[in-house]
Amino acid sequence: MFRAHPKSELSKFINAYKSASSRLIKKEYPEVRQKLWKEMFWSKSFCLLSAGGAPIEVIRQYIETQGEGKSEHRVPFSDLSE
Repeated sequence: MFRAHPKSELSKFINAYKSASSRLIKKEYPEVRQKLWKEMFWSKSFCLLSAGGAPIEVIRQYIETQGEGKSEHRVPFSDLSE
């Protein structure tokens, strides 16, 4: 989660972040290279979501529960009006 100026080129930022983090991870954990396909650590895709006026705690909870059972971690609509 991060905040950016509306005119920021977020795709460039994300690509730079993915490149740098991939190099650092491969350097610190060289054994990871054996599990990669064509040296690619990240996929070429990414997803950006805007949060609008949602409270920061609702956004944080959403991010932290990614990959867990969906029905267990739904955010009630009543929480969004805070």
